[in-house]
Amino acid sequence: MSAITETTIEADPKVPIIRMRREFHATPEQLFRAHTDPQLFVRWVGPDGMDTRIEEWDARPGGSWRYVATRDGEQYAFRGCFHDVRPDRIVQTFTFEGQPDGVALETLWFERLDGGRTLLRTQSLVESFEARDAWLAGGMETGVNEGYAKLEGLLADGTV
Repeated sequence: MSAITETTIEADPKVPIIRMRREFHATPEQLFRAHTDPQLFVRWVGPDGMDTRIEEWDARPGGSWRYVATRDGEQYAFRGCFHDVRPDRIVQTFTFEGQPDGVALETLWFERLDGGRTLLRTQSLVESFEARDAWLAGGMETGVNEGYAKLEGLLADGTV
């Protein structure tokens, strides 16, 4: 068995979708909790050096969320709605408030693997190829990898 130690990020050439995959030494239940518990989510989401505060969080079908990330006096706010929240997947919308017309549909799957590991797969459908490419060029990979590294630390020390 090989383990994915970094996040694999792929842009679909035919539709404006970004797909990511990463294995964690964790159960699906732990990853689900890390993505739905606001006190945990705020501790790992985003790149290093960012402080995140939750402004709204209702992780249930029909619920909504909003958080604000800050660094060096700048703020970046994000919001969305939970469409489906269940132990094996989350479906939600995602909007960066700096570009309020852009809404992505995101799906996260938590797949149990052998050896106490879980594969996290995500898919983000954005409104255009230009928007997708802007996400990819805007430091997304760094933020994702640094955030997931923090999540791995929380899993390793038993916080999650």
